[in-house]
Formats: sequence, structure tokens, C-alpha cells
Amino acid sequence: MLKLHDIFFRKFLIIFLSIFLLLGAIFYFWLKSFYLEQIKIDLLHNIDILSLQINHNSNLDKTAKEVKKLIGLRVTIINGKGVVVGESDNDYKKMDNHKNRNEVIESAYQKYGSIIRYSDTLNKDLLYVSKKFIYGKKIYYVRMARNLEQINEQFISIGYKVALLFLIFMAISFWVALRISKQLQDETKEILKFLNNLTKQDSATMIQSNYSIEFDKITKILTKVSATLHKKDKLKQKYTAKLKFSNRQKDDIIAAISHEFKNPIAVISGYSQTILDDKEINPNIRNKFLEKIFSNSKKLTNMIDRLRLSIKLEAQKDNSTFTKCDLKKMTVTIIEDLKLSYVGREIILNASELIVEADETMLSIAITNLIENALKYSQDSVEVVVDNNALSVIDTGIGVKITDIPRITEKFYRVSNNGWNNSLGVGLSLVNSILNIHNFKLDIQSVENEGSTFKILF
Repeated sequence: MLKLHDIFFRKFLIIFLSIFLLLGAIFYFWLKSFYLEQIKIDLLHNIDILSLQINHNSNLDKTAKEVKKLIGLRVTIINGKGVVVGESDNDYKKMDNHKNRNEVIESAYQKYGSIIRYSDTLNKDLLYVSKKFIYGKKIYYVRMARNLEQINEQFISIGYKVALLFLIFMAISFWVALRISKQLQDETKEILKFLNNLTKQDSATMIQSNYSIEFDKITKILTKVSATLHKKDKLKQKYTAKLKFSNRQKDDIIAAISHEFKNPIAVISGYSQTILDDKEINPNIRNKFLEKIFSNSKKLTNMIDRLRLSIKLEAQKDNSTFTKCDLKKMTVTIIEDLKLSYVGREIILNASELIVEADETMLSIAITNLIENALKYSQDSVEVVVDNNALSVIDTGIGVKITDIPRITEKFYRVSNNGWNNSLGVGLSLVNSILNIHNFKLDIQSVENEGSTFKILF
């Protein structure tokens, strides 16, 4: 059985060599193809330059030879019938008709033609590129050729340089892999040492691994840990159950309050999107929207600040901040925010002036829950009434059975037979807890399939 370090090193070496050979082959053929294309482009550029110097009165053979002296490339000029009328490396009058040459035929119907073949004139392999031109209503083909041996020598020179860079890169990668392998080995040793010190007793529960020596040792030590933990399991179960119950209570309250974050976020998102979409919005309206965004961001901040208070509601550990609250103004703000989430729903407010002593953030959560429940469980308009030292939320929805009314404020209680589920059983429980710390009272009047009235008595 090999060590993990050796397994990693051998597999990396195999992968390294495979990738090196594969990429080397792919890169070789790709680079060669790319280089040949560049040579063709260079030849086409030279042909285009030459074409600018030719007209129907030019001495084409002389021109071909002059170009040969300048750039060292073979130049052949052919008329539309395939007859050579100019040649840099031979007497053009002795040359065969070139009408059926592949590069000439290809250039007659495409932008250009090209081919690599052996030249009987020069006794060399050449790369030919041909392009058609019209001078004085006569067709000519200008062809240039470059020595393939020179092209290969230049390509090999470039290939050596690229290969050297590639080898340097792979060598660095190989060195990094070796470092990682060594670190993995060292970390594994530390884990084994830690687990070995964790327990010294045998275990009846077995776990095995044959992947490597290190993993074999780890599984053996984990077997001992399993036995030790099993002996302590019964004792831990008692405390774990108690801890889970306590955490679940806190998590449920946090989840309920987090649910209330949706409305301020919807307001901020809605007004922000409007401002971003309408670049020419009226400044007064923009300022109003920004005020809404600011107020709701402040509300989010207040909710977060009160999160700990919410967790402690059931434990009656209250740190609320009570101030004088304008209930009418608070209700107007809540309704405006809810209308963003419940587009098209009508919320009617009949409110008289009423000032109460309360924690504004927590009371706002309670009122929002009541109105949102009314919107969820009714299709018609919802009415909110503030008068006579009370706030009432009235709907004409599905209602609640009279036998269920005393229990719907209990945590986790759900009425599933008529679809009324109290927001997973935490919404009205949270409302009731908030009202209790204010010494307010929640009165519920409901008739099944006719509607409900939820009233906060201050």
C-alpha cells in the first residue's frame, strides 16, 4: 500500500506527461497552420503592392524580375488564357500554359488560391499564392511563391522558443505540485497525530479504508473515536435535545422577524428601480422616493437592532424602547409599503388621531402582520380602522372557526382544514408576544367563510 504523497506524485506525473504530449502535438500543428496562414497573408500583401505598379502597358516580365531582386520571392504573371507573360526565375516564353494550375483555378473563383507543391523550374517545394486582377478589361493572375524549406526553418526556430517557454511553465507547475504534495503529507501527519491523541480506547464500530496508509490509520483512529462517543451518547442526547429546543425557539422568532424584512426591502428596491429607470423624474418625486428609501432602510436598521429583543420575547426579557407614537402616521406608512408587495389590492384606512406609548419598530411589525394576514386570506379590500383607543383590521376572507380562535395565537398552531395557516404558525404568535410586552390586548372576532376582525386594544 502506497503513501498518499506517493499516490499523488505518481498520478500527477502521469497527467503531467499526458498533457504535455497532447498539448505539444496540438500546439505544433496549430502553430504551423497559423504560421503558414501568416505567410499566405504576407504573400497576398506583396501581390497587392505589385498589382498597383502594373498596367496594360507594363513590361510584365521586367517587373517580375525587379520584384524578385527587391523581396527575393518568385513572381509569375499569367494572362487570362493561362499564358505566362512574366517570370522572375525563368524565361517566360519557354514555360507551359498555367491555366490548369490548381492555385490559378482556385483564384479565378475565390479571393485567392494557394498550394504547396514541387517546382520543376526551381527543383524545390514552394508555397504558391495566386490572385486575379483586371487591367484594361484583361484578366491577369499574379502569383508569388516562397521556398518551403525556408518557411520550415523559420517555423522550427519559433517552435523552439515557444517549446522552451512551455517547458519552463510546466517545470514551474511541476515544482508547485511537489510543494503541494509535501504540504499535504505534512498536514496529514498532523491530523493523524491529533486524532491519535483524541482517544486511546478500542471500538466495536468498524470503518476501513484501503486508499493509502494515511487513510488506513485515520479510519482506525476514527473507529476508536466512534466507540468513545457512543458511550457518551446517552448523556449528550439529554443536553442536545434541550439545546435544540432552545435554539429552535430562537430560530423561529428570528425567521418570523426576518420575514418582515421583505416589505422594507421591496420599498427600497421599488423606489430605487423607479429612480434608475426614469432619468428625468421630477425632483420632488425623486426626493419623496429617496425619503421612502431612507425611512425603510432606517426601519431595517431598527429591526436588526431589535432582533435580540425579539428572541427574548418568550423569555420575558424585555429591552424595548418606548416612545410616543403617532398611530395614524405609522399605519399610513405601513399601508403604503404593503401596497408595493400587494399590487392592485385595496387597503382602506379610516383613522383618527391617536398617540400611544410603544416601541415603534415592534408595534409596526405587529400591525404589519395583521394587515398582511388579512391580505393573504381575503380577496376583497381590507379595512383598517383607528379610533376609540383601538386599531382594527377587518377583512371578508375565509375566516376562522370559532373553536380555533383561542389557539391561533399559539406558536406552531396551524388550522389546515380551511387553508388558514397563520403564516406557518409564528405570525400571530409574534404579534401576541409583542402586544404582551406593551400590555396591549389582541381581540379576535371571526366567522368562517365570512371574514375576521383583528383588534389591538391599547
